[in-house]
Amino acid sequence: MTENVISLKNVSKCFKRYDRPGDRLKEIIYPTKKLADEFWALHDINLEIAQGQTLGVVGRNGSGKSTLLQIIVGTLTPTAGSVQVKGRVSALLELGSGFNPEFTGRQNVFFNAQILGFNHKETAEKFDEIAAFADIGDFIDQPVKTYSSGMFVRLAFAVATSVEPDILVVDEALSVGDEAFQRKCFARLQSIQEGGGTILFVSHAATSVVQLCTSAILMDSGELLLAHTPKVVISKYQKLIYADPDRVLELKSDIRVLNQLTKQESEKTLQDVNLDSTKTEVEPEQYLSQPKEHYDEFFDPGMIPSNTVRYPSRGAEIINPHIETLKGNVVNHLLGRQDYVYTYSVTFSRSTSKVRFGMLIKTISGFELAGASLKASSQSVRYVEAGTTIVVKFQFKCLLNPGVYFLNAGVVGTVDGDLSYLDRCVDVAMFRVQSCTESCGNGIVDLLIEPCLTVVIDSDWLVKEQSTEAL
Repeated sequence: MTENVISLKNVSKCFKRYDRPGDRLKEIIYPTKKLADEFWALHDINLEIAQGQTLGVVGRNGSGKSTLLQIIVGTLTPTAGSVQVKGRVSALLELGSGFNPEFTGRQNVFFNAQILGFNHKETAEKFDEIAAFADIGDFIDQPVKTYSSGMFVRLAFAVATSVEPDILVVDEALSVGDEAFQRKCFARLQSIQEGGGTILFVSHAATSVVQLCTSAILMDSGELLLAHTPKVVISKYQKLIYADPDRVLELKSDIRVLNQLTKQESEKTLQDVNLDSTKTEVEPEQYLSQPKEHYDEFFDPGMIPSNTVRYPSRGAEIINPHIETLKGNVVNHLLGRQDYVYTYSVTFSRSTSKVRFGMLIKTISGFELAGASLKASSQSVRYVEAGTTIVVKFQFKCLLNPGVYFLNAGVVGTVDGDLSYLDRCVDVAMFRVQSCTESCGNGIVDLLIEPCLTVVIDSDWLVKEQSTEAL
């Protein structure tokens, strides 16, 4: 069994809040006087994280995510409970944390590397690599107080990941910076994963959590509500944040029940739950196996997602999302390189304006492959009367390689003067793309690649070309 590198047992954290600065001193002088309001940021957290695991931590603002990470890193001590951490820990907790604003970028590199256990010689050997990754040019020799937020993150991430950490903690830092730098960061994270490093990753980006993490936990109001696969945790998180206020307590109760059932059904601890992020136990098992030798389009009524997330309706309802052939036949087993129509109906229970519709196709792991939405004002419906039903159709060519995929559907309109989801369904339908003997493509997307080979024969100093058609 893989060794646990992080272990939290019954960890709680309480912060004291005083109305006046002097009350803190009075309480120290007179311990029997209680002048502070107690705020419990964490309640009885039990968590085991194995070496090589990438744990996603999700939750609403104020749920206790950052407090949990600070306790693991050691910048905060728990009020109760015990914490054990094995190995070198490197963390990006806050923008610019650990940087002295008066020091130059170069000086901060050496200063932070020393804190993380590197001596001056080791840091000097890695400096060029760190500077190249950060790619901030001559600013490396300027005081960091002159840096933009993006430059802060570039340098901080470069230092944190270049010191070969056993455990890397990232708290929303990757939300700052351009797309190219974010992609470089994710590539570095994947390199750490491949090297057996452990990562704690906090993000509000559901796709990033599902794609990067091997397991996840859901925090809310200082409580660890759920430990499960990333896809299950993200689906419950989305249900929680989009739920009507009067349903939040009920949903939290249901999530606690699921968490308890998960513990009872398996003797494995959190680090052993679904380390293969390409699989999920919430979908019908037969659809994750190899496709049958069947090359006709057809519909299987048993192929239904078991983890659909539906936003609260705000005046509209999406009905019967499904895929049809161009002749109108309903199918969920598709053929590659063929044309299909994804369609659903929307019934409006209240009048609204600026109505737009959208769709999205995702992989089993939750990666967003492709979609469409009517964004331009010329594409939206200017006004819809209550009682109206609109049929939405998105025609597409199935350029996907064999596998199982999931569909979203959404409708946006004006609510109290603001554009908002009137209804949205996540993982509302699923379909399989069957094998295509005409395709030689790999990966997820079929780019209709047609290989062309030319054989060059060198005989008697004469070069002859022979095309593949003659082979």
